[in-house]
Amino acid sequence: MQNSSRTEGGDGGPLTGTGTGKRYRDPSSNPKVSRLREVIGSTDTSNGWEKSWEEGMPTPVVVHLVQTQAIPKGRVLVPGCGTGHDVVALAGPERYVVGLDISGTAIKKPKELSASSPNREYFSFLAEDFFNWNPSEPFDLIFDYTFFCALEPVLRSAWAKKISEILKPEGELITLIYVITDQKEGPPFNNNVSDYEEVLFPLSFKQIYIEDNELAVKPRKGVEKLVRWTRSRNE
Repeated sequence: MQNSSRTEGGDGGPLTGTGTGKRYRDPSSNPKVSRLREVIGSTDTSNGWEKSWEEGMPTPVVVHLVQTQAIPKGRVLVPGCGTGHDVVALAGPERYVVGLDISGTAIKKPKELSASSPNREYFSFLAEDFFNWNPSEPFDLIFDYTFFCALEPVLRSAWAKKISEILKPEGELITLIYVITDQKEGPPFNNNVSDYEEVLFPLSFKQIYIEDNELAVKPRKGVEKLVRWTRSRNE
C-alpha cells in the first residue's frame, strides 16, 4: 500500500496523493464543495440556496429506497458524506454504513449531529483519503451523490478504479447524478451520465437502472438522474 501524502494546495485545500502519481485538491476543504453539499442537503423547496445543510433531511430518494427495501443489505459506503444525513438514513440492522470524508474537520460535524441517533450502532464516520484507503472488507453497496462532481475530472478514472476495488463482485453502485453543464470552472465540475459511463464501462460495470429522480426537491427537479450499476458476472 502506498501511503497518502499531503501538502498545502493554497485556496483549493490540501493536495493528496492517489497512489497513481496524480495529486488533487481535497474537495472537502473547498468552500465551493461545502456550499454544494449544503444546497444538495436542503429540503427547502422555495429557496434551496439559502437553507443550510444542518437543517436538512436525508435525500428523499434514499429514504424511499430504504422504505421500499429496494437496495442491497450488508456493508454500505457513502464517500464525501457531508454532514451524514444519508448515512444515518441508510443505516439499520440490515445495513452497516460507513460515511467517509478526507478531512477530520469535515467529519466532526456528522459525528456531532448523529451522536444521539437511535440507530448509531449501525454506522460510523471516518476521516480517510478515499483513493488510498483500504477498508477491512469490501462493500455490498456504494452510494455517490456529490463526491464524483467535486473531484477534478482527471481523477475520475481513479475514482472508478477505487470503486471497483472496494465493491464486492456482486455489489451495487448507486449514483445520484446532479447534472451540471454550465460551470466554467469547479468544483463542482460539469458532469453528466456519459462522464460516469466513460470511466465505469471499461471496468465492466453496466447500468441496471436509469431514471430521472422524480423525488428530487423542486429546485433540482429535472436535473438529477438516479443510475444503478453492477459489474458483469464474468468479471
